[in-house]
Amino acid sequence: MAAGAVRAGIGGWTFEPWRGVFFPEGTPQARELDYASRQMTAIEVNGTYYSSQKPATFAKWAAATPDDFVFTLKASRFCTNRKVLADAGESVAKFLGQGISELGSKLGPILWQFMPTKKFDPDDFGAFLKLLPDKLGDRPLRHAVEVRHESFCTPAFIALCRAANVAVVFAEHEKYPKIADVTADFVYARLQTSRDIETGYEAAELDHWAKIAKSWAEGHQPRELDLISPEQPAHTPRDVFVFMISGEKVRNPAAAMEFLKRI
Repeated sequence: MAAGAVRAGIGGWTFEPWRGVFFPEGTPQARELDYASRQMTAIEVNGTYYSSQKPATFAKWAAATPDDFVFTLKASRFCTNRKVLADAGESVAKFLGQGISELGSKLGPILWQFMPTKKFDPDDFGAFLKLLPDKLGDRPLRHAVEVRHESFCTPAFIALCRAANVAVVFAEHEKYPKIADVTADFVYARLQTSRDIETGYEAAELDHWAKIAKSWAEGHQPRELDLISPEQPAHTPRDVFVFMISGEKVRNPAAAMEFLKRI
């Protein structure tokens, strides 16, 4: 059985400490996306969480990057930071309608991130998932949810996401739950570098995560990761998106590039 594609990258591309460390000395700021997109295969855009962008901006990003590059977008906080998620329809439509279709084939999954205080309410969360369309025009959409409260560690949550074909983000974080259940036709992982070493992780740790990513891509549920639900997903190849996020942020590009060497 063929495996899905494994992509890896970082969060954003504008970070002053990367200049002279990741970006070569003298790289114009206007060329940083051009450079970053040729060192890795995906970038998670955080700025879309805080404010909307113009269609021309998305078109500019698409034009600056290689043909096989992918952007994942963090959805607006106005969609997820609310008491009643079922009421987010207008905000979801506004986010999706701001011009993200200008990314064309470079539009990857959309990340819907929830605050650590947001608790699992089956009815409300199920209603929210129904607000997420599977297409934008003629282009299929992929959705991933990152939840950060222990109340989501229940098979009921996994079942909701699996029924909606929405991925639950596997987030390596010391404070938040690590939910490794595969719930969609792709996998989304956010790994946090935390060592003050050049590559962000020790070589053995990078080998470990590369092995897990390959297992996901081949359609397996890696045995190394604990699961919440006893139900197993279908055994089918899946695309995998892995981002080195936060932690020792200055090391994230090196970690992503070393990870990609192992894929």
